[in-house]
Amino acid sequence: MISADPAAVRTTVGAVLADRAARDPGRPYLECDRVVLGYAEVDDRDAPLPPGQVGEIVYRSHEPYTMMLGYYGNPDATLEAGRNFWFHSGDLGSLDEDGYLHFVDRKKDSMRRRGENISSYEVEKVVNDHPAVLESAAVGVPAELGEDEVKIVVVLRPGEALRPEALVAWCEPRLPYFMVPRYVEFVDALPKTPNEKVQKYRLRETGVAGAWDRDRAGGRVAR
Repeated sequence: MISADPAAVRTTVGAVLADRAARDPGRPYLECDRVVLGYAEVDDRDAPLPPGQVGEIVYRSHEPYTMMLGYYGNPDATLEAGRNFWFHSGDLGSLDEDGYLHFVDRKKDSMRRRGENISSYEVEKVVNDHPAVLESAAVGVPAELGEDEVKIVVVLRPGEALRPEALVAWCEPRLPYFMVPRYVEFVDALPKTPNEKVQKYRLRETGVAGAWDRDRAGGRVAR
């Protein structure tokens, strides 16, 4: 099941077929509409996208008073989130040919490197699969020529040690070349909110100070 806290509404069936990734939320719940919308040229139009194309996940309920009426004391945010009679979740995803929703990333956390869109979720999933890694957070930092470079901030399991070069080597066969992190930083803990959400804006604010730089170390990722 996938939902947004302000919406407080079920949007998908929780059951997932055995041959599908466990993270796929499933098909739309029968009492709600849900489409995937574009977030570039079609943002203002909120036009539905074809299967396989990534856009913002939006939804609305058929039943009255099953979703919030607005953000308290913030009419501008209410209008922005509810434009064109759809609640805009801030999540990116795509629908496949069978109507299943595939979560990609939070819109504000997605990155773009050399013309390629990058999901922080996908980078983190590969890094977190390393046996020495407890958790991680991937963020975009400004690149010299525009767009983003990928920085991964890593918390190791107690008693484990890991070199940045070894982590990059782990990522290379498991990620497209443009998603392999350029910067690696090890920390004792990730900054989080009281409800355990990683505060990625703080990781972006620190930039690359103190981070290992693959390019400066002479590393090259094969395409």
